[in-house]
Amino acid sequence: MAIIRLETRIHAPIEICFDISRDIDVHIKSTKHTGETAIAGTITGLIGLGESVTWRARHLGIWQTLTSKITAFNYPVYFTDEMVQGAFTSFKHEHIFEAKENSTLMTDVFRFESPLGMLGKLANHLFLTTYMRNLLVHRNEVIKKEAERLALLKNEA
Repeated sequence: MAIIRLETRIHAPIEICFDISRDIDVHIKSTKHTGETAIAGTITGLIGLGESVTWRARHLGIWQTLTSKITAFNYPVYFTDEMVQGAFTSFKHEHIFEAKENSTLMTDVFRFESPLGMLGKLANHLFLTTYMRNLLVHRNEVIKKEAERLALLKNEA
């Protein structure tokens, strides 16, 4: 199983960061380059405990469909989404939020297992882990920008 851990410092309140991270519309914006769309389940707005979303996107040149479900939820510090159907053997994405001095530390722990046994492990090593890390880094940049924009608007009001 491959594990990716990322930490992102965001200059916004924890509640804003938490909500932006579970916003389907922001996710679509962050994956625009893959043509990702939400096609079933919760397809817009905030997703919550027990809810699922089915995504369709082009990754590595192949159109894929993946359904994930929110399996753990503790507002505003933690939520987990897990694949229930898709190309991976499994994936679990933990989203952890900690309020710090005038900011929020957002931590992603993304665990995934590729299909095809040893061939899948080789793909992880050669390119898939880097590809997934880059997707998450880009996603976090979009979340950070949107959360900081909203925090600024809130402070100006």
